[in-house]
Amino acid sequence: MITSFLLAFLPELVLLAGGLVLFFLTLGESRSAASRQVALATAVVTIVACLVSFRQEAVLFSGAYRIDAFSQLLKLVFAAGYGAVLLLGGRLPDIRRRIQPEYQLFLALSVTGLVMLVSCIDVIALVIALELSSFPLYLLVPMRRERAGQRAQMESAIKYIMFGVAANGVMLFGLSYLFGLTGTTSLPLMAAHLRPALSSPLALAGLGLAFAGLYYKLAVFPFHFWTPDVYEGASNETASLIASLPKIGAVAVLVRFVSLASPAATGVAALLTGLAIASMLYGNFIALVQTDFKRLLGFSGIAHAGYAVVGFVTLRGAGYAAALYYITGYMLMVLACFVVISRVSRDGTNVAIAELAGLHRRSPLLAATLIVGVFGLAGLPPFVGFLGKLSLLTAAWDSGHHLLVIVTMANAAIAIYYYLRVVREAVFADPAEPAPLLPLDASTRTLCCALIAGIVLLGVIPAPLLDALHRAVGS
Repeated sequence: MITSFLLAFLPELVLLAGGLVLFFLTLGESRSAASRQVALATAVVTIVACLVSFRQEAVLFSGAYRIDAFSQLLKLVFAAGYGAVLLLGGRLPDIRRRIQPEYQLFLALSVTGLVMLVSCIDVIALVIALELSSFPLYLLVPMRRERAGQRAQMESAIKYIMFGVAANGVMLFGLSYLFGLTGTTSLPLMAAHLRPALSSPLALAGLGLAFAGLYYKLAVFPFHFWTPDVYEGASNETASLIASLPKIGAVAVLVRFVSLASPAATGVAALLTGLAIASMLYGNFIALVQTDFKRLLGFSGIAHAGYAVVGFVTLRGAGYAAALYYITGYMLMVLACFVVISRVSRDGTNVAIAELAGLHRRSPLLAATLIVGVFGLAGLPPFVGFLGKLSLLTAAWDSGHHLLVIVTMANAAIAIYYYLRVVREAVFADPAEPAPLLPLDASTRTLCCALIAGIVLLGVIPAPLLDALHRAVGS
């Protein structure tokens, strides 16, 4: 019994142990190199632990925590993303050396919260995991090297935590409605009790308010206001984390919440349709005029959140699996863009789109990584972004949401313009003044090749992951 528990809970135990070691490293001085090595070792061992415990199933903590195919698959994705973020950050040039151990500790704690989040099937446990994943991020944003005349990280951190606390408060208010209607905090029992009363205004209000905290994580309109400012103000390494892993966690928890509604719940479908359209239109149109690459990714992230919500409008398993597939591919594509930002950046500063000029000469591998990532985000074949959008649109069309499909296709066409603008600068434009070559270390070359391979393979051979997600959602 104990052995089975330890094996099922192994990824979480590895992350907690890594976090404990990192905590002790924060008590000393000049341990930045050691903290990075411990964080990398934790990521590698977590990936191995996820593979070892992949087929384990268990219900722990009096039914509040379920380990099944759904959670185990997403834990593997989180572990791989954690390793990619660590490799992307390198030596953390924009984080002061004396606080790098604290930075690594908060990063590990946030990932631990995300890993626990996908196994929580009780509202109380879910809220605790959500806070564990969120509060370290609030502390990571201001941990950026200060420069003369630049304190944007402080403003970004204040906005991030204020909007985050407000969104969590609204979510808890909605959850109190659902608890009052059902008399339970267990999501499976809540689903059984809620469906007969789902047409009532109180149930719709409770679900809508409960979605708020998850919309905030996903940067869905109108909970998006923090996104571009936090992307711009945070360090490149922190922004890469915020732009990728929490979105997968938000989609995973949305699957559990939206599945409380039956496919006949037209009110929930109408709410999700309006949010998806508003997010796509707002994000894409504002991204057209951006000159800072991170702000462009911030606004495009709002649009991509709208694409992911299209899968939830179906209120069916096929749509949920398509949303998870799309957001997993989005993680790879946005990390590919942030690798380029981190290596082009001078000492961790933000990168304007014009600074990408001549990238194909300065570093062909970085240029290839950028092209693959951007083309994937634009939804061009044969990359994962194309198959992801196709899966979402197919699920929505089969469910009868034809107008939503047309609006989504129009938005995808709009997005191609500003993504091609990035490629034009990197491939066809010449820098205003001679720019130095960009030598890459072995870890960066490995990461670039892995991201390119993942984006292409998931686009060319989507069946293994899609089938696994279908089975996981069905479980």
